[in-house]
Amino acid sequence: MTPSGSIPVLFARGRSLPEAYENALLTLYEDGCRIRTQYDKKDADGAFIDPPSIDATMMIVVEEPNSEPRFSRCFPGGPEDLQEYRMEVVDGVKDHWVDHRDKKKWQYTYHERLTAYDIVGGPGGSGLRRNQIDAVVEQLAKTPYSRRIQAITWQPWIDQDCDDPPCLQRLWFRILEDDAGIWRLNMNVDFRSRDAFKASFMNMDVFIYWMTIIAERVSKRAGRQVLLGRYCDTSASFHIYGKDLEEFSKLFLWNYFHRSFDDRTYTTEDLAQMMAEAVPAILAKIKAKDEGDRDA
Repeated sequence: MTPSGSIPVLFARGRSLPEAYENALLTLYEDGCRIRTQYDKKDADGAFIDPPSIDATMMIVVEEPNSEPRFSRCFPGGPEDLQEYRMEVVDGVKDHWVDHRDKKKWQYTYHERLTAYDIVGGPGGSGLRRNQIDAVVEQLAKTPYSRRIQAITWQPWIDQDCDDPPCLQRLWFRILEDDAGIWRLNMNVDFRSRDAFKASFMNMDVFIYWMTIIAERVSKRAGRQVLLGRYCDTSASFHIYGKDLEEFSKLFLWNYFHRSFDDRTYTTEDLAQMMAEAVPAILAKIKAKDEGDRDA
């Protein structure tokens, strides 16, 4: 039992991503603590309108990250959202929206921080950039057992005064041989804070997707097969906002208790065509925003 005044530290695991996601949300719902956030709405007299959030420090392990079924139907989004987020985080299609000189503009994307990290820092950026993912690939191919291979996002000269600083803090990588002598890429992902219900599935999906790409790149660089090992995902604050508890109950809990696991999930094949077909519309939406910003 967690002592009074202590944030619970919880653990969940699953063979597949949907299984681990479901186990994490159920564990949080049952054993998390109730705590206020700075986003809770108040009435004119200063009394809280929104219920407290449910919160905990959470570690999630996906034992076989690329196993099927691959996707959950119980998160608030669809295949188009998954595809757009992959394009944002892995392909960098929104990096040009980042402008450190204007607090009203995006202060970061994960792709920008991981592939074009500002080494020196300061207003407007230094122009000295580091592609941390390229470095990770080179280091893994050269010294797969190293404990030093990581990529970070936090930039204190920007983020400590940012209204919406990065939730993702660090990616850490290490390769271990399995019993057959095949390299297995293990990956740890550290978040300072995360919306468990509305963000965590898409976060985990996109970093497992990137993990797969990194494994393929290391395989080509090292000249030997690299498969995926376990994916470990930690959040200092893994939470469901009080305002979202009713939606969480209707979308997640109802489906969990009334539908089979197969009916709560999709395979990669189920969504592949829809995700691919969403790409032109996503690019058109980004282009329309760019043109609207120029005309504003």
